[in-house]
Amino acid sequence: MRVPTLIAVLLIGLLVGCAGQSSIKPVEALDERTGMTFSALQEPIELLAGAQSAALGAGKRAGLAYMGPVEWNRSGVFSYGLWVHIVPGNDRPPGDIQASATLTLILDAGTLVLSHIEAPKLGLDPYRQAVSWGPVAYFDLDVEGLRRMASSRKLELDVRAAEGSLVTYSSTQDTRAALTRYLRARGIASD
Repeated sequence: MRVPTLIAVLLIGLLVGCAGQSSIKPVEALDERTGMTFSALQEPIELLAGAQSAALGAGKRAGLAYMGPVEWNRSGVFSYGLWVHIVPGNDRPPGDIQASATLTLILDAGTLVLSHIEAPKLGLDPYRQAVSWGPVAYFDLDVEGLRRMASSRKLELDVRAAEGSLVTYSSTQDTRAALTRYLRARGIASD
């Protein structure tokens, strides 16, 4: 009787171990048209426009921003980027988020001015847009930038609007654990 119980315990342990690992792995997909794979978080990081930024909207609802890292694998050549999607909550458009020095990432260890990149043309997008009318762009991000994001308590995105005002979006939750799991799953964690 001990052998069946032992086997059952081992099987349950194996299933729990597999379930635990799959929940931390990022989404990985193969674009069959290009043969390129990409990896992303299960869901993008949500950022909410700050109180000062929302006050500029004269009582209208605050805007949201979404971001998430992306790893592209082109036959063993890896590159990284940051997917950003802005959902303005007022009548003011966010401006051209692809323009130079429009977006700045604010972290514990300082700032990262984001530079627009052209993402590979794939049949699948790494993240789903919250609304179809909000702008989406990709920005250059290297492994060190990903590590800085994963170790930072502060994660904010400054977006320069069309008329020059600044809208600050802040993370609604601590993102360090999710980003660290992403780095580990990609094999680029520095621990």
